[in-house]
Amino acid sequence: MTTITPQALAEVLLITPKRHGDARGWFAETWSREAMAEAGVTAEFVQDNQAFNARAGTVRGLHFQQAPHPQAKLVRVLSGAIYDVALDVRPGSATYGQWVGAELTAERGEQLFVPRGFAHGYATLTDDCELFYKVDGLYAPQTEGGVLWNDPDLAIHWPIRGEPILSEKDQVLPRLKDMAAAAF
Repeated sequence: MTTITPQALAEVLLITPKRHGDARGWFAETWSREAMAEAGVTAEFVQDNQAFNARAGTVRGLHFQQAPHPQAKLVRVLSGAIYDVALDVRPGSATYGQWVGAELTAERGEQLFVPRGFAHGYATLTDDCELFYKVDGLYAPQTEGGVLWNDPDLAIHWPIRGEPILSEKDQVLPRLKDMAAAAF
């Protein structure tokens, strides 16, 4: 049985599939539309993405897509470990500007469901970290948005040592207070 745990921001879910193992290894059901619908998730995933990060301390995000192409994501780690963050960027939301974070590992198989209207980012905790994630909206670069990963007003506690490895794009994202209101 998969364990589905609402996080401090209740729409964000930590999903831990049960692994059935024996001497050969293990098997896990990583997605069940029926189980997720029972938990209130009705996302119809249309695209799968995979990312590889060579070094620990790589930070990607915080990214989102807004209307007319918002995306929900279901993120899991295939190798290594990450600290995964979801930030509510829905204007008018009671939890606007609040975030939750969870450690996801290949070893334990946790997944994080990040709903539409949330920015998503992660920091790699290990070298050679590989992620797989499903999205319920196709990639639409014209609707991309983002929030600076280390916005001091958010005070996200990224568990990395030393200087993070960032893309040029992620280094210049706006702080939340300077971001134009997004539509979802």
